[in-house]
Amino acid sequence: MNRFHAPLAVFLTLAACVVRADELSSGYHQEVAVTAETRIDSIYPLANQSPAQAPNGWLDGYDSTKQRYELFLPPRYNARRSWPVVVFISPSEQPSGLSSFREACTSLGVIFASPYDAGNNCPGPRRVRITLDVLDDVRHRFNTDVDRTYLGGFSGGGRIACQIAFALPEYFGGVIPVCAAGELRDESWLRRHCIDRLSVALMTGERDFNRGEIERFRGPILRDVGVRTRVWVEAGMGHALPDGATVPEVLAWLDEGTADRRELAKATPTTRAPADGGLDRAEQARQLLAEAQKLIGDEARTYDALMLMKGISVRWPDLPDAKRATQVLLRYDAQPGGRWREDDVAEQRRFLIAQARGLDRYASGPLPKQYEAQRSDMANAAIQLWEQVIADGQDPQAVAEAKERLPELKKLVDGR
Repeated sequence: MNRFHAPLAVFLTLAACVVRADELSSGYHQEVAVTAETRIDSIYPLANQSPAQAPNGWLDGYDSTKQRYELFLPPRYNARRSWPVVVFISPSEQPSGLSSFREACTSLGVIFASPYDAGNNCPGPRRVRITLDVLDDVRHRFNTDVDRTYLGGFSGGGRIACQIAFALPEYFGGVIPVCAAGELRDESWLRRHCIDRLSVALMTGERDFNRGEIERFRGPILRDVGVRTRVWVEAGMGHALPDGATVPEVLAWLDEGTADRRELAKATPTTRAPADGGLDRAEQARQLLAEAQKLIGDEARTYDALMLMKGISVRWPDLPDAKRATQVLLRYDAQPGGRWREDDVAEQRRFLIAQARGLDRYASGPLPKQYEAQRSDMANAAIQLWEQVIADGQDPQAVAEAKERLPELKKLVDGR
């Protein structure tokens, strides 16, 4: 009988740590179990389509109800009003971030959650799915504010946070990458939704080896293309979580964009997900197509409408609304001229110039030893972008800047 006693005791101890839904109250909970699989699309952050089922091999053997997360509920939490949320992705298998956010979450009244087993060694599809399982579990259990829901992460977790939020901006008000950053996707309609809705709070350390990327490259590019972006550089900090002193300021800055997000959602409901629940793929395609059809009659918004239709046709190619969108795209493409073509070129130019400037700044500034060997390649890539700006020739200021910068960048390529 003694053979079975110790393992059973261990099992009972572990089981007691996982909090059931009806036991949650204000304060800290070390382990909370996810109650059901997410209703949020976990495929799109890693692909350009949203099929009804995950691709083969992506989630083999995965069980949402076996996922766990660390949870902090602020004092006096109740369901009578909506609450802001921070979901924070760790680079390790253990949750992280609460030590930095706890004081601010206590004083400001913010729900905090961080998944287990979603670190850098976790395969991408599983890591995204775990994060969204946790997010949706929090959304289902508690009265949360979509416009004040922020996805954060440290190091590799911060990069994943950007990847998810830039693919699914309707579920977030902003992103908090710590010692990490990300870039917008290529889809024009998705870029527009991110620009219109998200705030990006980039935190780095004075001695962080990613500081240059964040401060001179990724952050300025996001800001230059229109994303509400701010960079915080923590004095004396390396590649590490902040001590928490700046976190209230970061959360307050993110919240300053809330009113604009709410006004945007009133004017364009597709930019915000429902407070509790996911967006059914067919219903989301239908709503986005309705938005595009509403915009397309306005010549100043025709390009936006067509890019939205292109997004629908690529993301859900099997749906009837995608086929309707494709028919409209073909009809417009067959017509010569049109302001929408000029708007298309203007957007490509805007992103090209922002990328050229950002990569130039990154290559030309101080780099840590582990990145120094990449300087020549960075400079060469910046040269190619600036040469495209010169060949385009439509922005005199950018062309002049390109001509001024090329000789300096060529020196870096030559190692001088």
